[in-house]
Amino acid sequence: MVKQQRGEATVEQLLTAALRVYAESGQQGFTVNAVTAASGVSLGSLYHHFGSFDGLAAALYIRCMGRLFDGMMAALERSRTARTGVLALVQAYLDFTRENQDAALFLHASAYSGYLAVHEAEIRAVKEEKLTPMAVWMWTRMEKGEIRPLPGPVVEVLVIGPPCEAARRWLSNTYDLDLDEVAKVLPDAVWRSLRPE
Repeated sequence: MVKQQRGEATVEQLLTAALRVYAESGQQGFTVNAVTAASGVSLGSLYHHFGSFDGLAAALYIRCMGRLFDGMMAALERSRTARTGVLALVQAYLDFTRENQDAALFLHASAYSGYLAVHEAEIRAVKEEKLTPMAVWMWTRMEKGEIRPLPGPVVEVLVIGPPCEAARRWLSNTYDLDLDEVAKVLPDAVWRSLRPE
């Protein structure tokens, strides 16, 4: 039991340090040496828990993605109508970005990074698991005529695509984009794309 707790603490230490390193140094500074130095955990221990540095990066990506989708699902579960549900999903994405800037930055900047490619199947499985309850919620509302009947991938693009792009632009600091202004108009714009005709 103690050994397991120590192992969990080491994993937490590595993931926390990895996110901090990425936030402070960007992708170029996100190296195995930087993470082991920041965490105080040995290289051997990192490989023991994650198999490789790519494994650590994938675990961090899965953790950040899970927290984003868990927050979106929690917002959705508090909603009573199709409209308020869609608004809540978009708002939850924007809120996550603002409140978890380091995690949001890692998610958006790492999405197509080489170090995630090796773990693509695992990441895809977790994403599907997290998105399935949202898809069921949407499908139920489509069947009731509360949301326009569209293929699942189209709905995902319409709901997640716009806040994802807004977050990416806001995080890059290269666009003059105010996330609060986006939050005033984007949720309703996404709802209008899904409401029944």
